[in-house]
Amino acid sequence: MRPPPAEQDARGWVDAMGAVSAGSQLVQLSVQGTGGRTVVLHALRVRVVGKAAPPAWTSYSMGVGCGGGITPKTFGVALDAPRPDVESEGGQVDFPYKVSEKDPEVLTVTARAESRDVRWYLELEWSSGEEHGTLRIDDNGRPFRTSSQAGRPQYDYPLGGNEWIAAPKQ
Repeated sequence: MRPPPAEQDARGWVDAMGAVSAGSQLVQLSVQGTGGRTVVLHALRVRVVGKAAPPAWTSYSMGVGCGGGITPKTFGVALDAPRPDVESEGGQVDFPYKVSEKDPEVLTVTARAESRDVRWYLELEWSSGEEHGTLRIDDNGRPFRTSSQAGRPQYDYPLGGNEWIAAPKQ
């Protein structure tokens, strides 16, 4: 396996290799109103559109950096659950939230798959005055895909490293 690219080029590299997120997948949403209107975010839901056995592939994990000036609201989803649900994490207040042009919100969702290969997307329910709707959050028109890595060989490419190293067995 060749070394991973810089973080900003990772998406194209992953797509070109036909890779799948293994174990967990992080989806981060930046939500902001426009003009002077406040938008109320009522709920964030997960929709599973398919489950299958995970592929028998090797798992690779590249190091990533840190970011951001806004503290995100964090959520988790257990994709293997019979009825997966988005749940707040870290003791934070759950929905509803409000956003405006000057007061954005960042929502970070960590979706985990421990035994299946899952295709899924998110729906964000919102309203502003008389307007309301549901925004689908997906992978450029396709569902996200997160697959279990249980029992698979795993290799890591640590930050500042120069080669893939076998991850300790868990």
